[in-house]
Amino acid sequence: MTTKRTLAIRPDPGGKVPQTAMVMAAGLGKRMRPLTATRPKPLIKVAGKALIDHVFDRLRAAGVKRAVVNVHYLADAMEAHLRNHAKDIELVISDERGRLMETGGGLVQARALLGDEPFLVVNSDNLWLDGPTDAIRALAAAWDDAKMDALLLLVPLARANNHGGQGDFHLDAQGRITGWRKPGRLAPFVYTGVQILSPRVIADWPEGPFSTRLFWERAIDAGRAYGFVHEGLWFDVGSPPAIKATEAMLAGD
Repeated sequence: MTTKRTLAIRPDPGGKVPQTAMVMAAGLGKRMRPLTATRPKPLIKVAGKALIDHVFDRLRAAGVKRAVVNVHYLADAMEAHLRNHAKDIELVISDERGRLMETGGGLVQARALLGDEPFLVVNSDNLWLDGPTDAIRALAAAWDDAKMDALLLLVPLARANNHGGQGDFHLDAQGRITGWRKPGRLAPFVYTGVQILSPRVIADWPEGPFSTRLFWERAIDAGRAYGFVHEGLWFDVGSPPAIKATEAMLAGD
């Protein structure tokens, strides 16, 4: 007999949860082909629910009130789904139909919609289970605006389910990100696709599409990029085989 894992709401660890989230949903989903031939990746179902609906469930549970979602690939389908499923979360669309801006460029294009307070950024193909506390609330409780420009939710490489990479970041004893994985080496922590950013980081950007890595590198160099280690489960759902593996783990098989 198996016991199905549930996306239970966990206790509130305290801390001011950002009221606005930027949800990254504009990508082409190439690794998820052929499933993305007819639908955007965030609408692929895992455990009976679209990936982006899992994200909105977590935002809702944490108390996030507003979501800015960027759209590009099959944008009409994305918008229709979101308007039917956002429910009590205020939905704002950042339209990238004309040009896919990547993650950094997407933040720049949505900057005027994000406000002047620290905001949450969540990849729309994310799936995680909370640990002893709600992961977003725990991340918010760890945020220190006086010393941070970026706070990334990380998971140990050994617990990065379905992840085929070699890690992303190194941390010091205070949780500060000290650097990236070096070529040919392992790094102990993987970025989960969830972070809090200060609007301060969105500055002096290049023209056209670019990665959020540019903003992270500046924050790391300034000693203002930190990591917070996720205590629950996290799944890299980047390919069709990963869906079955994730569903099996969620079902307790």
